[in-house]
Amino acid sequence: MTWSSLVTRWTVDWPALCGAVVVGVAYTVAVRRCSSWPRTRSVSFAAGLLLTVLLTCSGLGVYDDTLFWVRAVQNVALLMVVPLLLAMGAPLTAAAQLLSAGQREALGRWGRGDLARALTFPVVVTGVLMVPMYVLYLTPLYDLTLRHESADAVARLVLLCCGFVYFWTRLQVDPTPRQDTHLVSFAISLVEVIADAGLGLVLWFGPLRAAEYYTALHRAWGPDVRTDQIIGAGVLWIGGDIAGLPFIGALFLRWIRADEREAKRVDAQLDERAVAGVAAAPSSTRSPQSSTPAAGDDPAPEGNGLWWEQDPRFRGRYRS
Repeated sequence: MTWSSLVTRWTVDWPALCGAVVVGVAYTVAVRRCSSWPRTRSVSFAAGLLLTVLLTCSGLGVYDDTLFWVRAVQNVALLMVVPLLLAMGAPLTAAAQLLSAGQREALGRWGRGDLARALTFPVVVTGVLMVPMYVLYLTPLYDLTLRHESADAVARLVLLCCGFVYFWTRLQVDPTPRQDTHLVSFAISLVEVIADAGLGLVLWFGPLRAAEYYTALHRAWGPDVRTDQIIGAGVLWIGGDIAGLPFIGALFLRWIRADEREAKRVDAQLDERAVAGVAAAPSSTRSPQSSTPAAGDDPAPEGNGLWWEQDPRFRGRYRS
């Protein structure tokens, strides 16, 4: 393998190619049924499908069964990068356009149910993201994916689906059963960083994975088997953390936008209360005795007091 051959040599991964085409066509049909659809979503989803094809059909797909580190690059991207792009495309919202009204209602009831909320609990979602890589690399499954194309295709699909579940529930571009705070997502990201480090160290200093397979290739070029696995361990460790940076950026941006929307909603609510208070003031007649608040009344009248005493989000927390 050279840089030239990595760019110029291509192969055809039929499961990945056909899957990308079918999903892309379905997404396009669904989006056209929407009255308005942000172009950024379509671009993000298309980028995810294109990256899937590049990972499996370009030079990376040619050498993924020859070098450990090349397959590591594929797996990191299929778990951390491709699902992020697909989730930002809001495919579930688009897919709902292909369903009837009754089907959408039934799906909505299931999505609001206890089972869906339990399956998307942060601890469960964290496991969905971290466990697949450990199972793939620390069990005989890795050797199986090298020797059998069907097992390889299934493993890739599982990685992609697990990554999508994670980013779907964390970004919340599509409707989700749970509305966890963004701080929870940041905490999960920290756990994921630690998990990447653990897997990387195990592969770095541990025994060779699929040693018989790689030795039987009698490869006379590139790094030796041990060095190849060390490079792959670094890819899984450092590469996994780098691949998570776009998610942190997207999450932070959505956090800022959500805070801005909440601030506008609260400001509008406070303005309505202020206008209602001004309109009611001329018609209110109060005797001197009535100026003393009765027991149980709010000691901070509308328009007075500190800002957090008036903000509906915090008002109840600071009552004396």
